[in-house]
Amino acid sequence: MSARLLPNGFCWCGCGKQVGLGKFFAAGHDKTAEAAFLALHHGGTVAQMLHAHGYGPDNTNSVTKAAVDAGLWQNCPRGCGYRGARDSINKHVDRHHQGES
Repeated sequence: MSARLLPNGFCWCGCGKQVGLGKFFAAGHDKTAEAAFLALHHGGTVAQMLHAHGYGPDNTNSVTKAAVDAGLWQNCPRGCGYRGARDSINKHVDRHHQGES
């Protein structure tokens, strides 16, 4: 289980900006922190990060399958192969499977 993190009023990217109650980042700074982390630890690429954690392009080591298997994500109920968080699945079904029964 992950540690429960609490926002402290300042942006977690390290820029020093104050942020609103309950926020970890100033607007857009989550992506800045993510990019810096990838540069520091994984050569700046998501592919290197996935490889470092044992994931790859085949379905046996799929990070999206692992998220489904962990109960964090879902497969599209229409069987098209799309995977995502519940809200993402709902939007996907509304956009791509309207009118299907």
